[in-house]
Amino acid sequence: MPKPLIVTSTRVFTGVGDGARPLALLVEDGRIADAFPPELLAERAPAGAEHVDFGDALVTPGLHDAHMHVLHAALFPSALATEHAGTSEAECVAHMRAFAAMRPDDGSWLMSHGWRETLWDPPLMPSRASLDEAFPNRPVAMYSGDAHTLWVNSAGLARLGICEESVPPEGGAYERDERGRLTGILQETAAMVAVAQVVGSFSTEELVGIYRDFFARLSSMGITGVCDMALSTIPGGDGINANVYEALLAAGELDVRAHLFPCLGDDLAQLEDLQARLTGEMLRAPGFKQFFDGVSSQHTAWCSEPYANPRFAGDAGRPTIEPARMRELVLGAAGRGHAVRIHTIGDAAVSEAISIFEEAHARFGRPTQGAHTIEHVEDIAAADIARMARIGLVASVQPPHVTIDCSQPDRDLGPERAARMWPFATFLRAGVPMAFGTDAPVVPPDPMEVLYTAVTRQHPSTHEPAGGWHAQERVSVADALRAYAAGSAVAVGRADELGTLEPGKLADLVAWDVDLLSCEPDELLGARPLATFVGGRRVS
Repeated sequence: MPKPLIVTSTRVFTGVGDGARPLALLVEDGRIADAFPPELLAERAPAGAEHVDFGDALVTPGLHDAHMHVLHAALFPSALATEHAGTSEAECVAHMRAFAAMRPDDGSWLMSHGWRETLWDPPLMPSRASLDEAFPNRPVAMYSGDAHTLWVNSAGLARLGICEESVPPEGGAYERDERGRLTGILQETAAMVAVAQVVGSFSTEELVGIYRDFFARLSSMGITGVCDMALSTIPGGDGINANVYEALLAAGELDVRAHLFPCLGDDLAQLEDLQARLTGEMLRAPGFKQFFDGVSSQHTAWCSEPYANPRFAGDAGRPTIEPARMRELVLGAAGRGHAVRIHTIGDAAVSEAISIFEEAHARFGRPTQGAHTIEHVEDIAAADIARMARIGLVASVQPPHVTIDCSQPDRDLGPERAARMWPFATFLRAGVPMAFGTDAPVVPPDPMEVLYTAVTRQHPSTHEPAGGWHAQERVSVADALRAYAAGSAVAVGRADELGTLEPGKLADLVAWDVDLLSCEPDELLGARPLATFVGGRRVS
């Protein structure tokens, strides 16, 4: 058993209340055993305790990313794949040429993530033609920044077994040109099926290596916990690699608490088997993930009214799974005590998901692990916010999404609907539990970008728009930290042991080189941990 640890600072933000105060935290057996004024150190400290004094540096609870796709966040970038947004189709192809030079042509895939055609000049969807010219024989798969579209060359289509006569899987699409030929663009479920095949070509040993490196990176940023969310509904392709986590745990190399959320289907055994064997403090499987729609930028989010710039008559998106089927799945899981988290972006998807959770709450109460949660919640009517609050439904939101492209909501949904999107301050006033994350690799896993965009509603790189996008929904740093720690603890059903620095809680904490509570917003972006502790053990 490690010897007791005492952490002191004149500025400890416990997560209870808005301010920081002088405090000594006594850690025994991985948990905070006591918290007391530093002047009582001599009489309250156990003999032989290690003492770490951070002086005037701010100490906060460890940050917990409530929504991340760990496989892909670790993969992009790594030795196996690259991350690149690019400025045009041609520039992205040139980047892949440079990346290919670093990976021997042994028949393996070339893979990237990050392109967004809406931010290119010109903003046009790419095609396989440009990739075919650069890579006539080697398969290439380029994942979009929103993780809902895949751009593939002809060699890649062939490797995937897709030909002109192929029919896409339900909920997906193979884009075709005016002549009816494949363009190399795969959307939604079709993209997810393909990505699962591409990633499946990497070995377990390769994945263990990139996960280990990724978690070290997270520790260095003050992240002490993650929710690994299923990225697709494809059997065996949801990206939840429990074997990789278990290998790291067995080797004593898992330094971030991980909570796994595989995809919900009829067979509940996958989760129940995980829950039976993942019972420790570092690795658990609190619930399921499902998908109700896509993204508004591609008009695949399910809306109650047509898009402001419809691509065809009645263009309002659609559910990726029929509401009756979603209800059947959620109630089946809830009846066995399981939590479900549903991807919902359009207001119709959000409203229908809330109705299903209202029924689950009325019939079965709260889950035995985790919490029912709606993910992203980008467009929501005021009446639905009140409904969420009444049943304690968690809003798992990602602040950096707000400013990826501030022109997109007005363009696709119109000013009226755009004005009600990502209503963080309104959630707080209404009493809706809110959990912060990134959806990495959709945006970087950098927690300072999360705090900055939540507090300013501005892009962390451009600092636009001036004054913040719909600035009435800005929140304080203290509230943002709570959503990023205590809110995420609620989402995984561990509010009794994570999220605040109180006696009895696990000692996950971070000391910062900048006082996050009192600094100017721009200073948040440069803040870095002096030290990160998980269960009282220093991991960075």
